[in-house]
Amino acid sequence: MKKKKKPTFNVLGPSRGHAMKKRIKDRWRRPRGVGNKKRIRKKWAGALPNIGYKNPDSLRGRHPSGYFEVLVYRVEDLEKVDPEKQAIRIAARVGKKKRLEIVAKAKELNIHVLNPGKGGEKE
Repeated sequence: MKKKKKPTFNVLGPSRGHAMKKRIKDRWRRPRGVGNKKRIRKKWAGALPNIGYKNPDSLRGRHPSGYFEVLVYRVEDLEKVDPEKQAIRIAARVGKKKRLEIVAKAKELNIHVLNPGKGGEKE
């Protein structure tokens, strides 16, 4: 089962001019104006976040590939991973030599690697 797609809930209107873009990142801000079309749910104004977009409990906290992420620092950490339910993400502070060892061992154990890097191959 895959996660549901969600629309991007972004801010709309003249306040998003070029000067505002420098200061405010694109993120959700609730429309509060009296005449705001997004607040009164005009279809063309875009979607508002609501509870209906929530994913089921079984899918929450998973990577879009469907696996739970496990952060790996050493080759020994791979022995604790369940290849059916979990995928590994190699920590950023792991060097190239150890990364190659981890990717090789993961391939041997049939574990999905989310960030193999240039040395490894993505499954």
